Amino acid sequence: MVKIAIAGGSGNVAQEVIDRILAKGSHEIVILSRQIPQSTDNGNTKWVQVDYESKASLRQAFSDIDTVLSFLAIPDPSSMIRLQKNMIDAAIEAGVRRFSPSEWGSTVKSDMGIYGFKDEVRRYLAEVNENGKRLEYCLFQPGFFTNYFGHPYSTAKHFSMSATYVDFENRRAILVDDGNYKISLTTVQDLAGVVAEALDYPGQWPTVGGFSGSEITLAELIQLGEEIRGPFQIEKVSSQDLRAGKLKTLWYPVVSHPSIPSDRSDEMSKIITTCFLRGVSEGGWHSSREWNDRLPNYPFTFAKDYLVSLWMGKP
Repeated sequence: MVKIAIAGGSGNVAQEVIDRILAKGSHEIVILSRQIPQSTDNGNTKWVQVDYESKASLRQAFSDIDTVLSFLAIPDPSSMIRLQKNMIDAAIEAGVRRFSPSEWGSTVKSDMGIYGFKDEVRRYLAEVNENGKRLEYCLFQPGFFTNYFGHPYSTAKHFSMSATYVDFENRRAILVDDGNYKISLTTVQDLAGVVAEALDYPGQWPTVGGFSGSEITLAELIQLGEEIRGPFQIEKVSSQDLRAGKLKTLWYPVVSHPSIPSDRSDEMSKIITTCFLRGVSEGGWHSSREWNDRLPNYPFTFAKDYLVSLWMGKP
Protein backbone atom coordinates (compact mmCIF):
# COMPACT_ATOMS: atom_id res chain seq x y z
CA MET A 1 0.00 0.00 0.00
CA VAL A 2 1.34 3.43 -1.00
CA LYS A 3 0.09 7.00 -0.75
CA ILE A 4 -1.57 8.55 -3.80
CA ALA A 5 -1.91 12.35 -3.97
CA ILE A 6 -4.82 13.74 -5.99
CA ALA A 7 -4.33 17.35 -7.09
CA GLY A 8 -7.60 19.12 -7.80
CA GLY A 9 -9.27 16.35 -5.85
CA SER A 10 -12.59 18.14 -5.40
CA GLY A 11 -13.32 17.94 -9.14
CA ASN A 12 -15.98 15.59 -10.47
CA VAL A 13 -13.72 13.32 -12.54
CA ALA A 14 -11.20 13.16 -9.69
CA GLN A 15 -13.96 12.07 -7.32
CA GLU A 16 -14.89 9.19 -9.63
CA VAL A 17 -11.26 8.06 -9.67
CA ILE A 18 -10.92 8.41 -5.89
CA ASP A 19 -13.99 6.24 -5.30
CA ARG A 20 -12.63 3.53 -7.57
CA ILE A 21 -9.20 3.52 -5.91
CA LEU A 22 -10.80 3.32 -2.48
CA ALA A 23 -13.03 0.46 -3.63
CA LYS A 24 -9.91 -1.57 -4.41
CA GLY A 25 -8.60 -0.87 -0.93
CA SER A 26 -4.95 -0.98 -2.00
CA HIS A 27 -3.78 2.57 -1.32
CA GLU A 28 -4.09 5.62 0.89
CA ILE A 29 -5.54 8.75 -0.72
CA VAL A 30 -4.32 12.28 0.01
CA ILE A 31 -6.54 14.92 -1.62
CA LEU A 32 -4.84 18.23 -2.36
CA SER A 33 -6.98 21.33 -2.63
CA ARG A 34 -6.62 25.09 -2.41
CA GLN A 35 -9.54 25.08 0.03
CA ILE A 36 -10.67 22.28 2.32
CA PRO A 37 -14.43 21.62 2.07
CA GLN A 38 -16.40 22.15 5.28
CA SER A 39 -17.65 18.59 5.02
CA THR A 40 -15.36 15.74 4.00
CA ASP A 41 -17.69 12.80 4.34
CA ASN A 42 -15.16 10.10 3.43
CA GLY A 43 -13.11 8.98 6.41
CA ASN A 44 -10.81 6.99 4.13
CA THR A 45 -9.14 10.07 2.66
CA LYS A 46 -6.95 12.83 4.03
CA TRP A 47 -7.39 16.40 2.79
CA VAL A 48 -4.36 18.69 2.62
CA GLN A 49 -4.52 22.39 1.79
CA VAL A 50 -1.84 23.48 -0.67
CA ASP A 51 -0.72 26.58 -2.51
CA TYR A 52 -0.10 25.46 -6.09
CA GLU A 53 1.90 28.65 -6.68
CA SER A 54 4.41 27.56 -4.03
CA LYS A 55 6.84 24.74 -4.79
CA ALA A 56 7.69 24.59 -1.08
CA SER A 57 4.03 23.99 -0.21
CA LEU A 58 3.77 21.30 -2.86
CA ARG A 59 7.06 19.68 -1.87
CA GLN A 60 5.82 19.37 1.71
CA ALA A 61 2.48 17.93 0.55
CA PHE A 62 4.31 15.38 -1.62
CA SER A 63 6.38 14.03 1.28
CA ASP A 64 6.00 10.21 1.42
CA ILE A 65 3.81 10.27 -1.73
CA ASP A 66 4.38 7.53 -4.31
CA THR A 67 2.15 8.82 -7.13
CA VAL A 68 0.63 12.21 -7.97
CA LEU A 69 -2.45 12.41 -10.19
CA SER A 70 -3.34 15.92 -11.38
CA PHE A 71 -6.95 16.84 -12.10
CA LEU A 72 -6.48 20.59 -12.01
CA ALA A 73 -9.03 22.41 -14.17
CA ILE A 74 -8.46 26.15 -14.53
CA PRO A 75 -9.84 28.17 -17.49
CA ASP A 76 -6.60 30.15 -17.93
CA PRO A 77 -4.07 28.07 -19.97
CA SER A 78 -1.03 29.99 -18.71
CA SER A 79 -2.01 29.23 -15.12
CA MET A 80 -2.47 25.56 -15.94
CA ILE A 81 1.02 25.42 -17.44
CA ARG A 82 2.67 27.26 -14.55
CA LEU A 83 0.96 25.30 -11.76
CA GLN A 84 1.59 21.92 -13.34
CA LYS A 85 5.26 22.77 -13.90
CA ASN A 86 5.40 23.64 -10.20
CA MET A 87 3.95 20.23 -9.37
CA ILE A 88 6.43 18.45 -11.62
CA ASP A 89 9.40 20.25 -10.04
CA ALA A 90 8.09 19.63 -6.51
CA ALA A 91 7.40 15.97 -7.28
CA ILE A 92 10.98 15.44 -8.45
CA GLU A 93 12.40 17.26 -5.43
CA ALA A 94 10.20 15.24 -3.04
CA GLY A 95 11.14 11.90 -4.59
CA VAL A 96 7.71 11.09 -6.05
CA ARG A 97 7.91 7.97 -8.22
CA ARG A 98 5.01 8.45 -10.65
CA PHE A 99 3.13 11.47 -11.99
CA SER A 100 0.16 12.03 -14.25
CA PRO A 101 -0.59 15.54 -15.54
CA SER A 102 -4.09 16.86 -16.11
CA GLU A 103 -4.99 15.02 -19.32
CA TRP A 104 -8.04 12.72 -19.11
CA GLY A 105 -9.29 13.36 -22.63
CA SER A 106 -7.85 14.37 -25.97
CA THR A 107 -4.54 13.54 -27.58
CA VAL A 108 -4.38 17.20 -28.73
CA LYS A 109 -2.04 16.80 -31.79
CA SER A 110 -2.61 20.48 -32.68
CA ASP A 111 -3.54 23.87 -31.29
CA MET A 112 -6.90 22.89 -29.81
CA GLY A 113 -7.43 26.19 -28.02
CA ILE A 114 -8.61 25.34 -24.52
CA TYR A 115 -6.41 22.22 -24.43
CA GLY A 116 -3.28 23.84 -25.84
CA PHE A 117 -1.69 23.95 -22.38
CA LYS A 118 -1.31 20.16 -22.48
CA ASP A 119 1.29 20.33 -25.23
CA GLU A 120 3.50 22.61 -23.15
CA VAL A 121 3.21 20.41 -20.05
CA ARG A 122 4.11 17.36 -22.16
CA ARG A 123 7.16 19.15 -23.52
CA TYR A 124 8.25 20.01 -19.99
CA LEU A 125 7.88 16.43 -18.77
CA ALA A 126 10.01 15.22 -21.68
CA GLU A 127 12.56 17.94 -20.96
CA VAL A 128 13.05 17.07 -17.27
CA ASN A 129 13.67 13.44 -18.27
CA GLU A 130 15.95 14.33 -21.19
CA ASN A 131 19.19 13.27 -19.53
CA GLY A 132 17.81 10.25 -17.70
CA LYS A 133 14.54 9.39 -16.01
CA ARG A 134 13.82 11.66 -13.07
CA LEU A 135 10.04 11.13 -12.94
CA GLU A 136 7.99 8.28 -14.38
CA TYR A 137 4.84 9.71 -15.95
CA CYS A 138 1.85 8.79 -18.05
CA LEU A 139 -0.56 10.84 -20.17
CA PHE A 140 -3.90 9.11 -19.54
CA GLN A 141 -5.97 9.65 -22.71
CA PRO A 142 -9.41 7.98 -22.83
CA GLY A 143 -10.76 10.07 -25.70
CA PHE A 144 -14.28 11.43 -25.25
CA PHE A 145 -16.44 10.35 -22.33
CA THR A 146 -19.32 8.16 -23.54
CA ASN A 147 -21.40 9.50 -20.64
CA TYR A 148 -21.80 12.87 -22.36
CA PHE A 149 -24.02 11.31 -25.02
CA GLY A 150 -26.38 10.16 -22.28
CA HIS A 151 -27.14 13.72 -21.17
CA PRO A 152 -29.27 14.46 -19.17
CA TYR A 153 -29.30 10.93 -17.73
CA SER A 154 -26.35 10.24 -15.45
CA THR A 155 -24.97 6.82 -14.55
CA ALA A 156 -22.03 8.12 -12.50
CA LYS A 157 -22.08 9.43 -8.94
CA HIS A 158 -19.98 12.57 -9.37
CA PHE A 159 -19.45 13.19 -13.09
CA SER A 160 -20.76 16.55 -14.28
CA MET A 161 -23.06 16.01 -17.27
CA SER A 162 -23.30 18.35 -20.23
CA ALA A 163 -24.90 18.33 -23.68
CA THR A 164 -22.61 17.78 -26.64
CA TYR A 165 -22.39 17.96 -30.44
CA VAL A 166 -24.30 14.68 -30.88
CA ASP A 167 -27.42 15.47 -28.86
CA PHE A 168 -29.34 12.24 -28.23
CA GLU A 169 -31.96 13.99 -26.10
CA ASN A 170 -33.03 16.47 -28.77
CA ARG A 171 -32.19 14.23 -31.75
CA ARG A 172 -29.74 16.57 -33.44
CA ALA A 173 -26.08 16.53 -34.33
CA ILE A 174 -23.26 18.53 -35.89
CA LEU A 175 -21.38 16.64 -38.62
CA VAL A 176 -17.86 17.66 -39.68
CA ASP A 177 -17.29 17.14 -43.43
CA ASP A 178 -18.38 13.57 -44.23
CA GLY A 179 -17.98 12.48 -40.61
CA ASN A 180 -15.36 9.85 -41.40
CA TYR A 181 -13.22 10.80 -38.40
CA LYS A 182 -12.53 8.29 -35.64
CA ILE A 183 -13.37 9.04 -32.02
CA SER A 184 -12.36 6.99 -28.99
CA LEU A 185 -15.20 6.65 -26.48
CA THR A 186 -14.71 5.58 -22.86
CA THR A 187 -17.07 5.83 -19.90
CA VAL A 188 -15.85 7.87 -16.95
CA GLN A 189 -16.32 4.71 -14.88
CA ASP A 190 -13.80 2.92 -17.10
CA LEU A 191 -11.38 5.83 -16.86
CA ALA A 192 -11.52 5.46 -13.08
CA GLY A 193 -11.12 1.70 -13.38
CA VAL A 194 -8.07 1.93 -15.64
CA VAL A 195 -6.35 4.44 -13.35
CA ALA A 196 -7.01 2.23 -10.33
CA GLU A 197 -5.49 -0.74 -12.18
CA ALA A 198 -2.56 1.34 -13.45
CA LEU A 199 -1.56 2.21 -9.89
CA ASP A 200 -0.88 -1.49 -9.31
CA TYR A 201 0.72 -2.09 -12.70
CA PRO A 202 4.13 -3.69 -11.99
CA GLY A 203 5.89 -2.44 -15.10
CA GLN A 204 6.86 1.07 -16.09
CA TRP A 205 3.98 3.30 -17.11
CA PRO A 206 3.79 4.13 -20.83
CA THR A 207 4.50 7.79 -21.47
CA VAL A 208 1.42 7.98 -23.69
CA GLY A 209 -1.36 6.01 -22.03
CA GLY A 210 -4.24 5.84 -24.48
CA PHE A 211 -7.23 3.53 -24.08
CA SER A 212 -10.88 3.30 -25.05
CA GLY A 213 -14.03 1.27 -24.70
CA SER A 214 -14.95 1.78 -28.36
CA GLU A 215 -13.65 3.37 -31.55
CA ILE A 216 -16.29 4.86 -33.81
CA THR A 217 -16.46 7.51 -36.52
CA LEU A 218 -18.52 10.64 -36.02
CA ALA A 219 -20.86 9.54 -38.82
CA GLU A 220 -21.27 6.10 -37.20
CA LEU A 221 -22.05 7.69 -33.84
CA ILE A 222 -24.80 9.80 -35.40
CA GLN A 223 -26.12 6.71 -37.21
CA LEU A 224 -26.18 4.84 -33.89
CA GLY A 225 -28.12 7.73 -32.37
CA GLU A 226 -30.71 7.49 -35.14
CA GLU A 227 -31.00 3.72 -34.68
CA ILE A 228 -31.75 4.22 -31.00
CA ARG A 229 -33.68 7.52 -31.03
CA GLY A 230 -35.03 7.99 -34.56
CA PRO A 231 -34.05 10.56 -37.23
CA PHE A 232 -31.67 13.36 -36.20
CA GLN A 233 -31.59 16.92 -37.48
CA ILE A 234 -28.04 17.14 -38.82
CA GLU A 235 -26.08 20.31 -39.48
CA LYS A 236 -22.86 20.08 -41.48
CA VAL A 237 -19.75 22.16 -40.88
CA SER A 238 -16.41 22.16 -42.67
CA SER A 239 -13.08 21.41 -41.03
CA GLN A 240 -11.71 24.44 -42.88
CA ASP A 241 -14.16 26.76 -41.10
CA LEU A 242 -13.37 25.12 -37.76
CA ARG A 243 -9.64 25.71 -38.26
CA ALA A 244 -10.50 29.36 -38.84
CA GLY A 245 -12.41 29.41 -35.54
CA LYS A 246 -15.81 29.62 -37.24
CA LEU A 247 -18.83 27.55 -36.15
CA LYS A 248 -21.61 28.10 -38.70
CA THR A 249 -24.55 26.32 -37.07
CA LEU A 250 -28.00 27.30 -35.86
CA TRP A 251 -27.27 25.74 -32.48
CA TYR A 252 -24.44 24.51 -30.33
CA PRO A 253 -24.59 22.68 -26.99
CA VAL A 254 -24.45 24.65 -23.77
CA VAL A 255 -21.43 23.23 -21.97
CA SER A 256 -21.74 23.05 -18.21
CA HIS A 257 -18.55 22.64 -16.20
CA PRO A 258 -17.51 23.84 -12.73
CA SER A 259 -14.51 25.67 -14.22
CA ILE A 260 -16.69 27.82 -16.54
CA PRO A 261 -18.05 31.05 -14.99
CA SER A 262 -21.84 31.33 -15.44
CA ASP A 263 -21.55 34.75 -17.11
CA ARG A 264 -19.28 33.25 -19.81
CA SER A 265 -21.25 30.06 -20.39
CA ASP A 266 -22.59 30.97 -23.85
CA GLU A 267 -19.29 32.37 -25.10
CA MET A 268 -17.26 29.44 -23.78
CA SER A 269 -19.77 26.87 -25.06
CA LYS A 270 -19.29 28.06 -28.63
CA ILE A 271 -15.49 28.13 -28.26
CA ILE A 272 -15.42 24.67 -26.68
CA THR A 273 -17.72 23.15 -29.31
CA THR A 274 -15.56 24.63 -32.09
CA CYS A 275 -12.40 23.23 -30.46
CA PHE A 276 -13.97 19.81 -29.87
CA LEU A 277 -15.18 19.51 -33.47
CA ARG A 278 -11.88 20.73 -34.85
CA GLY A 279 -10.18 18.15 -32.66
CA VAL A 280 -12.42 15.43 -34.10
CA SER A 281 -11.39 16.38 -37.64
CA GLU A 282 -7.68 16.38 -36.72
CA GLY A 283 -7.58 13.08 -34.84
CA GLY A 284 -7.40 14.74 -31.44
CA TRP A 285 -10.10 12.50 -29.94
CA HIS A 286 -8.75 9.23 -31.34
CA SER A 287 -6.64 7.62 -28.63
CA SER A 288 -3.93 5.01 -28.87
CA ARG A 289 -4.34 1.71 -26.99
CA GLU A 290 -1.42 1.36 -24.58
CA TRP A 291 -3.60 0.54 -21.57
CA ASN A 292 -5.91 -1.74 -23.57
CA ASP A 293 -2.81 -3.76 -24.42
CA ARG A 294 -1.44 -3.75 -20.86
CA LEU A 295 -4.78 -4.56 -19.22
CA PRO A 296 -6.18 -7.19 -21.62
CA ASN A 297 -8.67 -8.54 -19.06
CA TYR A 298 -10.19 -5.19 -18.13
CA PRO A 299 -13.95 -5.30 -18.93
CA PHE A 300 -14.48 -2.07 -20.89
CA THR A 301 -18.04 -0.90 -21.57
CA PHE A 302 -18.80 -0.63 -25.29
CA ALA A 303 -20.38 2.66 -26.38
CA LYS A 304 -23.25 0.93 -28.19
CA ASP A 305 -24.15 -1.18 -25.15
CA TYR A 306 -24.01 1.86 -22.87
CA LEU A 307 -26.14 4.08 -25.09
CA VAL A 308 -28.70 1.42 -26.00
CA SER A 309 -29.27 0.51 -22.35
CA LEU A 310 -29.53 4.18 -21.38
CA TRP A 311 -31.77 5.48 -24.18
CA MET A 312 -33.90 2.59 -25.36
CA GLY A 313 -37.56 3.28 -24.59
CA LYS A 314 -37.07 6.87 -23.44
CA PRO A 315 -39.35 9.52 -25.00
